[in-house]
Amino acid sequence: MPVTEIPDVGLSQTIEARPDQRKAMAELGGLPDIAAVKAELNLLAVKGGTVHITGRVKGRVTQTCVVTLEPVENEVDEAVDVVFAPPSQIRELAESMDEDGDGDEDRPDPPEPIENGMIDLGKLATDALFLGLDPYPRKPDAEFQDQVAEPSPEEHPFAALKALQGGPDKPNQT
Repeated sequence: MPVTEIPDVGLSQTIEARPDQRKAMAELGGLPDIAAVKAELNLLAVKGGTVHITGRVKGRVTQTCVVTLEPVENEVDEAVDVVFAPPSQIRELAESMDEDGDGDEDRPDPPEPIENGMIDLGKLATDALFLGLDPYPRKPDAEFQDQVAEPSPEEHPFAALKALQGGPDKPNQT
C-alpha cells in the first residue's frame, strides 16, 4: 500500500489471503495448513509521515499437537496496533518512546519502517497471524503420559561405584 494513497481521514482495508498465499504462509510458518486468513485494518496518516495501523487478523490454522503429533485446528484472533515511519525517523521516534514509557509493560513497540514509500499489509497480516498462534497446540483430550521406566538397581548410575566399594554389606576398605 503506497503511503501517499492514505487520505488524511484514514483508510479502512480488508484483505483476505488466496489459497496460494495461504500455502506460502503455512510453509513459512511451518504449519500443516492455513484454511483462512482475513485482516481488517484501519490506516491513519499521522504527523511527520508516520502511519498508525490498527485492526484485527483472524484465521483458521492447522497446527501439530505437542502431545500426540496429530493435526489440531485452531482459531487465531490477533489485534494489530503498529506505527510505521520513514526509516530516517525510526531512531528518533524509538528514543522518544523509551523516554515517555514508565514501565516495560506500557512501552509501545518501536515503529516499523516504511520501505520505498510502501507498507506491506500482507506481511503485517502474516506477522500478526504468527504472533497469535498457540505456542503449545494440544488436542482437547490429549494427555502427556510419562514413558520413562524406573531403572533397576543394577542400572543405577552409582551401581558401578558400589561394586568397586565391595557392595552394601562390606565396609569400605580404603
